[in-house]
Amino acid sequence: MPVITISRQMCSLGDEIAEGLSSKLGWELITRKSLLSRFPGESATAYDLRMLSESAKYLKNPSREGGTFLEVITKNLLRYVEDHPAVLVGFGSQIIFSGREDALNIRIFAPAETRIARAVKQFRVTPEEAKTMLESAERRQRRFVSTVFGADISEPSLYHFMLNTGNLSADEAVAAVMALNSARESRRLLSREDAPGVTSRLSEAPVFKTKSEAELARLLDMYRIEWDYEPKTFPIEWDSEGNVTLAFSPDFYLRKFDTYIELTTMNQKYAAQKNKKAKKLRELYPGVNIKVVFKNDFNALAERLHIGREDRDVSL
Repeated sequence: MPVITISRQMCSLGDEIAEGLSSKLGWELITRKSLLSRFPGESATAYDLRMLSESAKYLKNPSREGGTFLEVITKNLLRYVEDHPAVLVGFGSQIIFSGREDALNIRIFAPAETRIARAVKQFRVTPEEAKTMLESAERRQRRFVSTVFGADISEPSLYHFMLNTGNLSADEAVAAVMALNSARESRRLLSREDAPGVTSRLSEAPVFKTKSEAELARLLDMYRIEWDYEPKTFPIEWDSEGNVTLAFSPDFYLRKFDTYIELTTMNQKYAAQKNKKAKKLRELYPGVNIKVVFKNDFNALAERLHIGREDRDVSL
C-alpha cells in the first residue's frame, strides 16, 4: 500500500500538512507516539515502552521477540502498511521506507524567522525563547536520526520532495504533495505490466508524425519485427545551469535487436542534423545502439541484414 512520510522542522507546518494529507486521502496518520505504542511487539513491557519514548539508544536494545526493538518495530510497521495506506510523521520513517517505490518521502522546512514568528504566536513566548525552543527541537531531531539510523536528517537524498512553507499555507502544501503523489502513483502503475485495467503507453496505437513513419511501421510489421514508437527521449545538450536544451527521441526501437532507428528523408540538411544528434547520443550513452536510416533504403538494409518474412534469427 502507498505511504507518505513527513520529516519536518518544528513550526514548519509539518504536523498540519500530515493531518491534512491523512484527512484528504483517507489514510491513517501514524505519529511517533502511536508507532512506539503499537509496533514494539506484544512482549514489550510498560518499562520498555517508557524507555523507548525517552531514549533513542534503547531502540538498539534486544527485544524478547528477537532482534532489536528497532528491527521489531520496523518489521511490524512494514507488515502493517502492506494492507493500510498511511501518512507517517517523524521517527526517521523516511529512512525506514527509503527505496520503496510505493513510498513518497517529504521534508517540510521553513526559514528560521518564519518558524520563530509562528512559535511566538503558538506558544505565547518571546522571540528569544522561541529561537531557543526551535534550536533545541532541531538538535534533538538530528541526534535521534543520527543515533538510530546513522543519517543526517537534512540530507536531500533522503527525500523525493523538500517543501519550503515560508510563503505557503498548510492547505497549499497539502495540495502540492497530493498532486505529486498522484502523478507518482500513476507512473508507478503504468510501469507495472500486470496492473489490472492499466495499459502501458507502449501498447497504445501510436500517432505517427509523418506518412513515412507509418510506411516504415508497416514494413517492420511485414518483416515481423517488433517495434516501439518513440519510447524514450535522451537529453543530449544542457545549459550552464543543467537545464536540458536539446533532446533526441529516436523514431523506432526494435526490441529483438535492442536498436533504435531514426528515420530521415533524402534532404541532406535534415539528414546531417539527425546524424549529429545520433553521434552525440552514442557518445553520451555508450550502451545505446542507434542507426539513422533513409526510409527508401530500409528494404536494402533489411535484405543486407538478412531479415526475411520468416523472421530469421539475426541481430543488428
